[in-house]
Amino acid sequence: MGNREEEMAQDEQEQLSRVRLPRAPETLGIVEQRVGGSRMKVRCLDGKNRICRIPGRLKRRLWVREGDIVLVEPWEFCGEGKGDVIFKYKPIQVRFLQRRGYLKNLEDLGEF
Repeated sequence: MGNREEEMAQDEQEQLSRVRLPRAPETLGIVEQRVGGSRMKVRCLDGKNRICRIPGRLKRRLWVREGDIVLVEPWEFCGEGKGDVIFKYKPIQVRFLQRRGYLKNLEDLGEF
């Protein structure tokens, strides 16, 4: 039994050590509504609502539901209203982001 618990603790620590943080144009967001055709409405931390899609290279690997915290890369052209979802955070990673203060804007909006 103890071996299994050690593996789970090590697995959690491994996930936390590799949390993907937003870089220059990227922003965090929460999925508000699935629209269909791998598209969804996402409320981003920069205060904008975007219609985001899952790029073709991630379509089969990335499954997103309403309420998930995602990493959005705004489009270079018409980036105000559109973007790509490039990463979905797991629940343990979301807790890590909350503790570090990355999700403060979402908490202010009353999401959590």
